[in-house]
Amino acid sequence: MARIPESELILNADGSIYHLNLLPEQISDTIITVGDQDRVVRVSRHFDSIEVEVAKREFVTHTGYYKGKRISVVSTGIGTDNIDIVLNELDALVNVDFVSREPLENEDRISLKIVRIGTSGALQEDVPLGSHLATEYALGLDTLMQFYPLMETGYETEIAVNMQLALGIGFLPYCAKGSDILREQIGGDMLHGNTITCPGFYGPQGRLLRLQPKIEEVIQKLSAFRFEDVRFTNFEMETAGIYSLGRLLGHEVLSLNAIVANRITHQFAHNADQVIDDLIVKVLDRI
Repeated sequence: MARIPESELILNADGSIYHLNLLPEQISDTIITVGDQDRVVRVSRHFDSIEVEVAKREFVTHTGYYKGKRISVVSTGIGTDNIDIVLNELDALVNVDFVSREPLENEDRISLKIVRIGTSGALQEDVPLGSHLATEYALGLDTLMQFYPLMETGYETEIAVNMQLALGIGFLPYCAKGSDILREQIGGDMLHGNTITCPGFYGPQGRLLRLQPKIEEVIQKLSAFRFEDVRFTNFEMETAGIYSLGRLLGHEVLSLNAIVANRITHQFAHNADQVIDDLIVKVLDRI
């Protein structure tokens, strides 16, 4: 395999990867991602022991043991631009030799299990506050996959094309499915739905403060969307990037959503922290 130049795979002086500041031996092959860096400790406080605590910028990593299983929890920050950094660097940590700077051969590559625990807003009236939702398909309204050769299935492409028509936008969204294995293992008894990934929190999610969103009635259009048996149940800002890069890199990925708002009924969960903590414990027990 070709050697990766120093300008492409950037390592810190101690040999750790540039943004995450991690060495290969400091992560597990089972990883929980959270958006908020302060949420890392809300996961790792349940660990029996913690062997690694690393922080750089918004990227915080704790690796330890929960009931005998080694798990890493990593904060990604918000948005698919950060997911681009985190997924590529996690993959490099296990699938690139940092000494030779060469990717491992196919037979030696490691497939990570990556589970996102995040908050999300519901797009359907029948998705209740306080519920936990496992994402099957994720559709990205951002541009990350304009820069990668994502091979969508015909079904996924049809979902994306129909969403483009429904919103009347000038670009084609992208769509990817998460891990069936992880969804059944961890989210079997949760609500199953499909998630929109937005490139922002205000205008892209139809919030009106002082600026008028360009797409009129975007919430209503997203809620009303139907393609065969697909409807979109919720939206957030990372899942489509995780699913798409996970597919390209060969990892098992799953997004689990704590529903803390309903944009149709205009409600927000007053016990949002408890909803998230309950999801964290559920994931740790099942992962």
